[in-house]
Amino acid sequence: MSRIEQFEKMLASGQDGPLVRFSLGNEYLAADEPARAAEHLRVAVNHDPDYSAAWKALGTALDRAGDDSAAMVASRDGIDAAERRGDKQAAQEMRVFHRRIDQRSTCADRRVTCSGPGLAPAGCVPGC
Repeated sequence: MSRIEQFEKMLASGQDGPLVRFSLGNEYLAADEPARAAEHLRVAVNHDPDYSAAWKALGTALDRAGDDSAAMVASRDGIDAAERRGDKQAAQEMRVFHRRIDQRSTCADRRVTCSGPGLAPAGCVPGC
């Protein structure tokens, strides 16, 4: 029986909680099923809004599922949760994650490349 099946069996038997949902979400992430992961990770943070590791994993799942705006919201909420708990490392990791998504979104929105010799074109975002 796979780990996903084990956690799903626990849920079916009524053993629900943030740790079970977090673990199941991580297993779905590892199986490259980010949308399914996000479902369980959302439940985990609903069970425990201060579960910073679950917020971080939720942001990752949403990012891998292609939902940049939801991933940014999750990372902001995760930063708040981490700061409430005093989890400085998790807060910092989610700040970096948030900046990367924001930069990627900005680059995609501008659809401008910064290549070639001479002056960069108007609207160019360095690093895009």
